[in-house]
Amino acid sequence: MLARSAFRAARSAGPARTAAGKTATRSASSSSSSESASQWKNTIAGSAATVAAIGSIAWYYHLYGRSVHAMTPAEEGLHPTNYPWEHVKFTKTFDHQTLRRGFQVYREVCASCHSLQRIPYRTLVGTMMTVDEAKALAEENEYDTEPNNEGEIEKRPGELSDYIPSPYKNDEAARAANNGALPPDLSLMVKARHGGCDYIFSLLTGYPEEPPAGAVVMSGLNFNPYFPGTGIAMARVLYDGLVDYEDGTPATTSQMAKDVVEFLNWAAEPEMDERKKMGWKVMAIGLTLFGLSVWVKRYKWSTIKTRKLVYNPPMSKADMNPSSPRPGVKMESNNRQS
Repeated sequence: MLARSAFRAARSAGPARTAAGKTATRSASSSSSSESASQWKNTIAGSAATVAAIGSIAWYYHLYGRSVHAMTPAEEGLHPTNYPWEHVKFTKTFDHQTLRRGFQVYREVCASCHSLQRIPYRTLVGTMMTVDEAKALAEENEYDTEPNNEGEIEKRPGELSDYIPSPYKNDEAARAANNGALPPDLSLMVKARHGGCDYIFSLLTGYPEEPPAGAVVMSGLNFNPYFPGTGIAMARVLYDGLVDYEDGTPATTSQMAKDVVEFLNWAAEPEMDERKKMGWKVMAIGLTLFGLSVWVKRYKWSTIKTRKLVYNPPMSKADMNPSSPRPGVKMESNNRQS
């Protein structure tokens, strides 16, 4: 009788173990599938964030990273040669002697037709002139004063706060003196033309002795392959020995063109040197803060990333009291006694 009851108990315990095993298998498979799904979600989220970051950087570079000019290459003439300008490099600055020579070329050659309306005398101090030299240069010109009590406007000597005057009173006078052509202001000319320094240098040194065969030049114009349409109202203005440099530099055509082009680049971007210095400071501080942030992150997360998680399943009553015999052993002993 006792053996029969033990056999029934064992047979009923078999399906229970099978059901428990299936339940554990299903729970394990469901947990593994949920973990894999969460991993895929994390991978997709990380990839999407990376693509968004790269796209944002590319779009920002497309909008603000490239040099913007007022004219496109199709509107320009012959594409100028790319020259290795030193002052445009990240680790270089304007050469002050070159700026002084370039300003001399502008005063003695270019200032008779072209203006620098956006350049005050005070910006010349510390870059190519001393304070006394800039004051003496400003006093060579006269400027209008405020109306007096009688409403009359008198003249006064120039000051450092005044801007370099134009060679003509207005645009009509400029056109009348140049056969209808209006000489442009040179303050932003380097930034206003495609090619920048390369274009202006090539234009100043690109006048041939005679136009090539087949070239049609209108009356009153001069042939220059770098100018749109190859017909320019300005004739060649730079010749060897035209200017006597104060420092004794040979005044060749290419030397004068190089000096005045670098000066015009400074006129368009007088803050370039300061911007480069600030950029290097920002990069140095940014790299230092980045290194500190990496160290702080590793320090704060080291206790979390190096810890070990151990799972202890709940103990049954039989495991809590090892001295008590298990049911299976008890049934086996009873079966032997019977």
